[in-house]
Amino acid sequence: MSPDITQHGVKPQFATLRSLPAIDRYTPLGPHLAIAPTVSVVIPAMNEAENLPHVFATLPSWVHEVVLVDGNSADDTVAVARRLRPGLRVVRQRGRGKGSALAEGFAACTGEIIVMIDADGSTDGREIIRFVGALVSGADFAKGSRYLAGGGSDDLTISRRLGNSMLRMVVNLVYGTRYTDLCYGYNAFWAHHLPVLDLDCDGFEVETLMNIRAARAGLRVHEVPSHERCRIHGTSNLRTVRDGLRVLRTIVREWRREPRPAPSAGATPVADKGAA
Repeated sequence: MSPDITQHGVKPQFATLRSLPAIDRYTPLGPHLAIAPTVSVVIPAMNEAENLPHVFATLPSWVHEVVLVDGNSADDTVAVARRLRPGLRVVRQRGRGKGSALAEGFAACTGEIIVMIDADGSTDGREIIRFVGALVSGADFAKGSRYLAGGGSDDLTISRRLGNSMLRMVVNLVYGTRYTDLCYGYNAFWAHHLPVLDLDCDGFEVETLMNIRAARAGLRVHEVPSHERCRIHGTSNLRTVRDGLRVLRTIVREWRREPRPAPSAGATPVADKGAA
């Protein structure tokens, strides 16, 4: 849970949270809010040395660990990351592609909650509290949406917007979901649900695969408004047509695949919309 901690009806200040006898195992998020679960943040990166100072500056101080998955960068990505965050965990990616990077990063996490963000500056680490809030309030999987009130994008071209909308409509029709966004890389989930997500793809279709498998497993999915920003430096490896076809093939493949049930059955497969 995410308790708004009170004692005799009076909300304590930040300085008194740790002084309460039963609070030692909680992580303070603010003056009146603390959580018990530990949070790991996974950042796949390849040649993102120029962007990492901005990305790391947005990460909350209460994050338990940051796992950087380095896709064999030719620049100083790893050195910059280690300088910015002492205690950083670095995973040298063995495979290729974003899907492979995330799978390897997730496997290295020790936190009870896993959050995935991008290394190009398009996702804001200050929004992590929204995703964690959704999970500790009862969700199994928190997915970012650029289309909810409070969300948005500075980087969606007409072709990307159209492709995302068409693919989202197909997923909602085939799988009975009510997702407002599909191909977006800001998501969070409880680590014990990793087996049902069972990532086995290499590319940008990974977000769609996670959304489909979360729904098919009966996980309670909560959509969180998120604002996508433009990449700060460098160019994206995303190719709209090529990667759109990969997403479509993933949708068809998953439709033919036997779903793997979640450890706890009975949760709704549709998305709850709104901020936590």
